Amino acid sequence: MNVNNNVNMKPFHTFGIDVPCDVLVEAATVDDLISAYRCPEWQELPKLVLGKGSNVLFTEPFHGVVVINKLLGKTVTTRDDFIYLTIAGGEDWPSLVEWTLEQGIPGLENLALIPGCAGSAPIQNIGAYGVEFKDICDYVEYLDLESLDIIRLSAQECLFGYRDSIFKNDLLGKVIITSIGLKLPSNWQPNFTYGPLKSEKDLLTTPYAVFEHVCDIRRSKLPDPNVTGNAGSFFKNPVITHENYMELQALYPDLNGFEVEGGVKIAAGWLIDRCGLKGHQIGGAQVHPQQALVIVNVDNATSNDVLELAWYVKHAVLDKYGVELEHEVRFFSATQETSLEIIFADRFQ
Repeated sequence: MNVNNNVNMKPFHTFGIDVPCDVLVEAATVDDLISAYRCPEWQELPKLVLGKGSNVLFTEPFHGVVVINKLLGKTVTTRDDFIYLTIAGGEDWPSLVEWTLEQGIPGLENLALIPGCAGSAPIQNIGAYGVEFKDICDYVEYLDLESLDIIRLSAQECLFGYRDSIFKNDLLGKVIITSIGLKLPSNWQPNFTYGPLKSEKDLLTTPYAVFEHVCDIRRSKLPDPNVTGNAGSFFKNPVITHENYMELQALYPDLNGFEVEGGVKIAAGWLIDRCGLKGHQIGGAQVHPQQALVIVNVDNATSNDVLELAWYVKHAVLDKYGVELEHEVRFFSATQETSLEIIFADRFQ
């Protein structure tokens, strides 16, 4: 277990913003994780577990212990026409997808290049190009931070929803995901439900061809966090009622929607773009000029720059379309998880 005090978190989250934490622990084993939570010196300090830091924004210096999940390991078994993978929580997700294809194991190719680690994937129920984590999940194992026991949940028990799970709700702050179990059919069936894949399906005859096409699409649409700091899609695609959708489409005929449970999902990026906000900048934070759904750190942005820009975007969309955007990026204050609404409610008091 590697421990350092007063650490700049800039290298540990993809926004690349200068923000310190009091203690940084790099945990390579489950025993390291348990030691971090049993340490008498840190007993009363708030704790936050990070993987690759690809979906977080520190809104201020973190006065507690940041634990980096560095658990590694991959195993593969085959039975009953399925391939089962057990993946340690600290494994890099994009590298995992590429590794499975190198091993001749298809099924993850639609989820290529999603930044983050395996342990973060269930929290957000990551998804792209017609596939979500819930579709390939067999189970999730976690360290219970009260009992310090390892507990396994089935995919059904994880209560997956759109960018949602039990880990963002009932188990928020109470567990650390130590490993995931994936279940992939031995007989590969491509998923071409997403438009750009469907239009090219005659050419995408192998899992690797799908993988390369998804990578090309993502690279053309999304900025590389290794080059320009960002946390990927900043806002969730909102789900609105059918009635609301019909009203908006009557006013904006080029608005597209997709039937989902609970209503119609529309593209947050489309809403932001039609508000004329591509390239809009506050301080060092900018709405990406090509992809309106992404906020980027273009010039040594502060956390406040990002917050101010996100608030501006949220209200521009609300004023024009009457649609409430919810941020997908997770916000952390000095001691706990927070939200854009809480931050600005406090400011306006």
